[in-house]
Amino acid sequence: MPYTISPNTISLIPLDQIDQAALTRDRSVLDQAALDELAASIRQSGLRLPVELFDLDPPRPPLRFGLISGYRRLHVFRELSAELGDDRFSAIPAIIRPRGSLAQAMAEMIEENTIRAELSAWEQGRIALIARNQDLFPSIEEAVEGLYPRAGRNKRSRLRALARLVERLEGHLTEPERLSLRQCLRLAAAIERGYGEVIYTALTESRMKDADSQWHLIRPILAEAEDPGAKAPPLQNPGRRPRRPRLVSRPRHSLTIRRERTSDGYCLHFTGREARGALIDDILDEIERKFGVE
Repeated sequence: MPYTISPNTISLIPLDQIDQAALTRDRSVLDQAALDELAASIRQSGLRLPVELFDLDPPRPPLRFGLISGYRRLHVFRELSAELGDDRFSAIPAIIRPRGSLAQAMAEMIEENTIRAELSAWEQGRIALIARNQDLFPSIEEAVEGLYPRAGRNKRSRLRALARLVERLEGHLTEPERLSLRQCLRLAAAIERGYGEVIYTALTESRMKDADSQWHLIRPILAEAEDPGAKAPPLQNPGRRPRRPRLVSRPRHSLTIRRERTSDGYCLHFTGREARGALIDDILDEIERKFGVE
């Protein structure tokens, strides 16, 4: 039988009526140690802070509500309910907020997480990109403005850079949430200077996929991008002679050559199916011919 819940009062809402994925969450990784601590606290003292929900429009029975804030609290309640089969955890205390736009609800969720639990730099940029991709905002710039309304100008500028970084490298970095704000901003600045293609190439062509190895791989690229005397890679015009400096060459579909500056010169990385010893011998022969070596 339908029932009415007054807004902004605490009500017990059955777990099976709550869609925790109604909004894309800004947090992409949950700290298991923090979850265990929260579960122990709830088992001993109950839930001290209700979750925040909004009415789904239209509802999708049995789902009636979308989650705004309290993702970890709801997650723990679901785990305790499944583990203990205790009626105490079959419904969760909640405040039903008046329904606004999804963009507003997402902004409220981000504000709650910003206050209660620090988000990684990557997660902060990722949520703005997702909001743009889901057509909640027409651009990354407007997504940042709408989702972080209290952020100062410098922070909004950083968030835009982080969102563009996620847009370029999403899916190619292992555990990007581990990156510090400084690491993310170094990557974002290098991409802005035109080093995005060579960073992308280094990550995708390498067999090293753990987070530490990936960072070691791209550090020389960042060092070159940050050198005040280094020339930024120019925009290439299709069909015209490549301009310099050239950082990446793909002479064949199955061969990629990436240039990397080192502390005492340069090295070339050859990757792809054709990057075999015989090919390297041929290249060395051509280099010797170019310099007149008999």
